[in-house]
Amino acid sequence: MEYREISDNYSVSGQITPDEIAAVKAAGFNSVICNRPDDEQPGQPSAGSVKAAAAAAGLAFRYIPVVSGQITEQNVADQAAALEELKGPVFAYCRSGARCTNLYGLIQEMGE
Repeated sequence: MEYREISDNYSVSGQITPDEIAAVKAAGFNSVICNRPDDEQPGQPSAGSVKAAAAAAGLAFRYIPVVSGQITEQNVADQAAALEELKGPVFAYCRSGARCTNLYGLIQEMGE
């Protein structure tokens, strides 16, 4: 599992599988955010399957689906709220990590 550290408390990656939650926990993360809508691509793991694995590992999970190339103000507000509420460090994923990164940048720009 590869991920990019965006800040001390926030890292991003591409799609993960339920089996990779153990590596997320071992890397020291306490919470997971999924920014990828279910069924975006055939065969991708559902957010529910990753959430179940996260819960079994004792990690918090938040599902904030963002349509690729269509980030909304509500998406930014939801992500900002999640980052305030969830115990860090937070691991966020989407298809490539770009949406997660862009959301974080927009939160910083808006002063959320």
